[in-house]
Amino acid sequence: MAGAVRIEHLVTSGTFSLDGGTWDVDNNVWLVGDDDEVAVIDAAHDATAIHEAVGDRRLAAILCTHGHNDHVNAAPALSRLTGAPVLLHPDDHVLWKLAHPQRLPDGPLADGEVIEVAGTPLSVLHTPGHAPGAVCLHAPELGALFSGDTLFSGGPGATGRSYSDFATIIASIRERLFALPGETVVHTGHGETTTIGAEKPHLEDWVSRGH
Repeated sequence: MAGAVRIEHLVTSGTFSLDGGTWDVDNNVWLVGDDDEVAVIDAAHDATAIHEAVGDRRLAAILCTHGHNDHVNAAPALSRLTGAPVLLHPDDHVLWKLAHPQRLPDGPLADGEVIEVAGTPLSVLHTPGHAPGAVCLHAPELGALFSGDTLFSGGPGATGRSYSDFATIIASIRERLFALPGETVVHTGHGETTTIGAEKPHLEDWVSRGH
């Protein structure tokens, strides 16, 4: 028996660099699967630690919510260790190339695509704004959303740097994420988990503050 499908969590630490600046960051790495097969969402900073968390399971795919270096910097090394493909929305190739100029992702993530891991579907939602190719991954059978840096506990992802746009991220959250059930648990790219229902009442306040 492969056991129940479950969500596992790893925090890795490193740096985020863009527009000439570099900042220390802690990233959430999410694993979805059972005892036999798993997917990694956002291979950040430490390929060895992520590989150890995968263990002897088959790594079906390395799914990138967006191309910022702190979310993809360990992806090629993890791919080499496991043979798993790295998947990224094509609109974020411009960001990916800043981190990995000599290696492209192995395949695309497309809006509406369904990726099955351990018999559990993960639906790709294109949610641009924080980055042009940002996606969230919705696992309805698990009541879970993996939001990358699109939605956090307390507000939308940052939009003050290159390739980002505040109005676009608000539209993505309003139209794509807030259409999901309120009880959906949001597993974020940094920081604490939240729910769609907990964040929805604050949308208009975010808009009015325009940040």
